[in-house]
Amino acid sequence: MSQNDPNRGRNGQNGPPDLDEVFRNLNQKLARLLGGKSAGGRPGGAGAPPSYKGGAVAVVGVLAALWLASGFYVVDAREEGVVLRLGSFNRLTEPGLQWHAPYPFEKVEIVNLTELRSVEVGYRSSAQNRVPEESLMLTADQNIIDVQLSVQYDIKDARAFLFNNAARERDAKDIVKQATETAIREVVGRNKVDFVLNEGRAVIAAEARKVIQDVLDRYSLGIRIAKVNINDVQPPQAVLAAFDDAVKAGQDKDKLLNEGMAYANEVVPKAKGMAARLEQEAEGYQQQVVSRAQGDAERFKQVLSEYNKAPKVMRERMYLDMMQQVMNSSSKVLVDQKGGSNLLYLPLDKLMQMSESPSATSAQPPAATPAAPAATPPAAKNGRDISRGRDFFGAER
Repeated sequence: MSQNDPNRGRNGQNGPPDLDEVFRNLNQKLARLLGGKSAGGRPGGAGAPPSYKGGAVAVVGVLAALWLASGFYVVDAREEGVVLRLGSFNRLTEPGLQWHAPYPFEKVEIVNLTELRSVEVGYRSSAQNRVPEESLMLTADQNIIDVQLSVQYDIKDARAFLFNNAARERDAKDIVKQATETAIREVVGRNKVDFVLNEGRAVIAAEARKVIQDVLDRYSLGIRIAKVNINDVQPPQAVLAAFDDAVKAGQDKDKLLNEGMAYANEVVPKAKGMAARLEQEAEGYQQQVVSRAQGDAERFKQVLSEYNKAPKVMRERMYLDMMQQVMNSSSKVLVDQKGGSNLLYLPLDKLMQMSESPSATSAQPPAATPAAPAATPPAAKNGRDISRGRDFFGAER
């Protein structure tokens, strides 16, 4: 037998198997599986009964129904479906029961829009340690500071999120992390270290959120930044003690300023009130002196008019009034020798009272003591009797 014989291998010789026999065996196995037999008693014959064909159609129908049913899917209220037709975007589906053409024509991607995802920068909460290459950054006044923050974000555009992120969730998380590092370094670099450490945390977080959102929108990633949380801001460990001293000094400064302001608020109103009271007293004293001077001037004018009418009488009266006023507080006794009376009456009781009164009044301030020259009448200087003294205007009696 030559090597080109088509029947080679049928009688146990080496060669490829007969294709007709292979197909015949396959048809027999399918006939046995479906319950059909040939006319010669062998399955798979040409004279197969109608039950064989009906079973095949039923199997094909079931498989087709299962294939079509595989296109049904449910979208939750917090989700959105993105239908891809042959790998390209076709449509967005709303929440509820939906259907798409089964594989391999269409497929659906379900995206959760409300789930908050988190990115940590500068630390890892799982390992509870810092990441210096992420947290250390430079401020505007050339100081190094350690900032740890976390960013929470969700999805606002499912189509942009799926088609503009190469590796979907993982790639989006890396992009958000890189954008966060860039934004926080930019914002911290525009501010001084005291502002970042103390009162500027909320302002820096708000500015960083805006910068991150601008970066993500520029690349159309479909991500919305929900919140930026600055967990910790502190100087590096090597200079932490010096920064603590500086912060304490600043707090002491603020305390002293507040105490000074409180003292000023207490003293200044009192000083203003005292100044106002002194001004009012000075005005009152001024009005009193002016009124008294005006009254004395009016009284002098009235006396002058009466004096011009009877000068001698007025001099006598004025002289007596002045002597009475001067001698009223004197303890001396004047005796008129011209009277010719040998019987003298001395009011000893009054003299005793007047001698005791200076000791009683010595404890009073010197301003209350009458002037000494006023107690000496003008006639005593010349050694004359008081009856020959001078009157109020200097005329000799």
